[in-house]
Parts: sequence; structure tokens; C-alpha cells
Amino acid sequence: MGEHKNEAAEVREILDVVSDRVPGLLRGLRDVLYSREAAESMADSVATFYKKLTEAGIPKEDALEMARGYMINLRELVGGKGINIGNFDTGSKHRERGGAEDEG
Repeated sequence: MGEHKNEAAEVREILDVVSDRVPGLLRGLRDVLYSREAAESMADSVATFYKKLTEAGIPKEDALEMARGYMINLRELVGGKGINIGNFDTGSKHRERGGAEDEG
């Protein structure tokens, strides 16, 4: 019986550490993906793609449609589809244990 209590305490401790660190990791990932530098890089990529298409003789309307598709695919690849890390609640579990809310 005592062994199971020790295992449960270890699992609880691991989950506490994970709940403290994962929100910060997600915020950091969000900041990398949605920073000014990331936006500028994506815009440069899309503009270069469009320019190369038109230089290769693709009609502008078709090139624009292809560039839109490229941007959407790039955003999904980089940002992750279906994961909204911008609204991640970072402090609730920590506050429940009596800790200070993480500012950030």
C-alpha cells in the first residue's frame, strides 16, 4: 500500500511540474510563430513565390490564387492546425496550489 502512495506522489509531482512548465513553453512557441519576424519572413516567402510564378509566365490571377494557397499551407505548417495557443490559460493550476500567477 505504501508503495502505491509513493508512486501516486511521484506522478502528482511530475504533473505539477508539467502544469507549471507547459504553459510557458506554449507561450514561447506562440511568440516565435506569431512574432513580427515570423510575419515578415512569411510575407517575404509568399511575395517571392508570387514573383517567381509571374516571372515564369503564370497569369497574375492564377499566381495570386496559388500564393494564397501557399500562404495558408505555410501558416498551417508553422502554426499548427486546430491548436489555439494564443488563449491558453497559464495560471489557473498554479493559483490553485497557492502560487503566484505567472505574468507574461
